[in-house]
Amino acid sequence: MARSKGVTIRDVAQRAGVSVAAVSMALNGTGTLSAATRLRVRAVAEEMDYQADALARGLRRSSVGAIGLVMRSLDSLGEYAPRGVDVFARYIGAVSAQAMNRGLSVMLVPDPTKRPTPPLALSLDGYIVTMPHVDDPVVELLERRDIPYVTLGRDPSRPEFTDWANEDESASFRRIYEHFAANGARSIVLLRGTDPNAWNMDSEATYRAWCEGAGITPRVHTSAERAGERGGEDIAHAIVDEGVPDAILCHTGRQAAGVLVGLTARGVSVPDRTMLAAASDSEHTRHSRPAISAVELHATETTLALLDLLQARIADEPGAGPVLTTSRFRIRASSRRNHPSA
Repeated sequence: MARSKGVTIRDVAQRAGVSVAAVSMALNGTGTLSAATRLRVRAVAEEMDYQADALARGLRRSSVGAIGLVMRSLDSLGEYAPRGVDVFARYIGAVSAQAMNRGLSVMLVPDPTKRPTPPLALSLDGYIVTMPHVDDPVVELLERRDIPYVTLGRDPSRPEFTDWANEDESASFRRIYEHFAANGARSIVLLRGTDPNAWNMDSEATYRAWCEGAGITPRVHTSAERAGERGGEDIAHAIVDEGVPDAILCHTGRQAAGVLVGLTARGVSVPDRTMLAAASDSEHTRHSRPAISAVELHATETTLALLDLLQARIADEPGAGPVLTTSRFRIRASSRRNHPSA
């Protein structure tokens, strides 16, 4: 087997402080090594990029009782604690608590295709990958290593892959558009993100289909997720310059908060002149004035489904995906007309 960077089994043994035979037993899941020694040797081997495939195969035969969680949206943002964005923490907390109930540990793993890869990252029992991108290198890595995985949201590059779960986003978006229409909206703008994932792609398709059915001319703007509130504020000025619509739906709470700032600066009142909502709740939507209507995602129900799917894949059993769960649209002052402010 090819060995990266000229690393030999003797190098691994020397770094780990064990014999060559112990390294062989640790990587192949044989012998009578203690669990601590086996894990330590495997971690050293992976850190040195030695025989990663043999290591992965050995661990497929002997579970470590731990799964990985990759937050692709946070990888894309380039930060793992974006201010005021709590949806990711909700998913992380839900996965961790529910996995512990099943006797599993959870490792949060930043993009494992980038170096340095955390020790044992490619030796976990399986992975949950959130919002995979088109031709996602993380998914390709897991496929290549034959590591079981499931995804939060469909994989846009693998239509045949069904082991995924997510809130029924199409229904959520349509619910918002119907809410806008019921409050008098005849023109609606969609502001979505630019990450190449199914959320961005499918939401625009849903929007355009709804507009066609409602006889509304679609107006789509995009802003990179990492642009946050500033991106939303910039787009608000562009929207006003085109002509103020009756309603605006933003993908993220940060975008919606920025749009509200931009509209206010241009003298456009919310909700009287234009209504505003977000497809993802956050501190930004809850604490804005007026408070912004937003979709509250059901992390608990969705992560339960993801764990069911992943454990089935780990056991090499048929999966029951895809699984669509429900979300709640919280109507607040930003889209409530002729009612007291929330």
